[in-house]
Amino acid sequence: MNQMLQTVHDTLGRPIRDLRISVTDRCNFRCPYCMPAEVYGERYRFLPRAALLTYEEVTRLTRLFVRLGVTKVRVTGGEPLVRSEVEVLIAMLAGVDGIEDLTVTTNGYLLADYALALKDAGLHRVTVSMDSLDPDVFAAMNGRGFAPQRVLDGIAAASAVGLQPIKINTVVQRGVNDQGVVDMARYFQGTGHIVRFIEYMDVGNLNGWRRDQVVPSAELVERINAHLPIRSLEPSYRGEVAERYAYEDGSGEIGFISSVTQPFCGDCTRVRLSPEGQVVTCLFATTGQDIRGPMRDGATDEELLGLLTGQWGARTDRYSELRASMTGPSPHKIEMYQLGG
Repeated sequence: MNQMLQTVHDTLGRPIRDLRISVTDRCNFRCPYCMPAEVYGERYRFLPRAALLTYEEVTRLTRLFVRLGVTKVRVTGGEPLVRSEVEVLIAMLAGVDGIEDLTVTTNGYLLADYALALKDAGLHRVTVSMDSLDPDVFAAMNGRGFAPQRVLDGIAAASAVGLQPIKINTVVQRGVNDQGVVDMARYFQGTGHIVRFIEYMDVGNLNGWRRDQVVPSAELVERINAHLPIRSLEPSYRGEVAERYAYEDGSGEIGFISSVTQPFCGDCTRVRLSPEGQVVTCLFATTGQDIRGPMRDGATDEELLGLLTGQWGARTDRYSELRASMTGPSPHKIEMYQLGG
């Protein structure tokens, strides 16, 4: 059983509660806002297998993070389902005492093939990234020309085996897919699945982010409410990133993630582990701390805990809150596909 240490807080008093584990930098999509095809083409060299944390290493580090206060663990990528036998890792993580919520974020393209194995391994639920129901828009936004039906089939398969509640994340870009937000909300209304509309963020360095492409959540609330009346709900827990809304007719809920117009840095309790073993304390970070090196050099659990505690204790991150006051070019940031969003 994991021995809980005293809860660790950063310089702003934020505890550590959520661990996001990126298990691969590879993906079968080439979404322009994350891994544009002109950069990540056939000749792009992804991390070699030997550089990736093994599942045993990931599980060991997860146990240590739980001792520091983590209760929620999310497996991401890249696309996590392209990592070989990822269900083996899920089973290992499911055996870690203290994890109350074990989830996977996926683009859903392989989900129909993996849903049952993931459920049997002990996964609690899934979040699916899906930016449009329109075949042409979806094809352009995934960069591969894929149709949305296969993702919808994956959502159905996950629902059938009990990986619920399913959350569907939709990144909204003005002039790209914002015209489809009402259709997205309507399609999943009454299914028990929760669509969450995400403001287009300046994650990484390659997506050509411009503020005029951001559709503020307040605008989306108005658009949806005009067709499908909704009302605001209280947060489920401290640090919840999505503002929750319920349909007035009782047919479910949707959410809005507003990190550009309404930053939530003050309650951020998330830490990220990259595929090659970098511990990163902010989605917009410029660098991380290597934990793979000390671990493979024979560091004890207590020594690793000391490194993790020291890093979190020195944490000052609040990029989104400071974004509006920044002048000059944005700092060079770690790419989103390496951190899992």
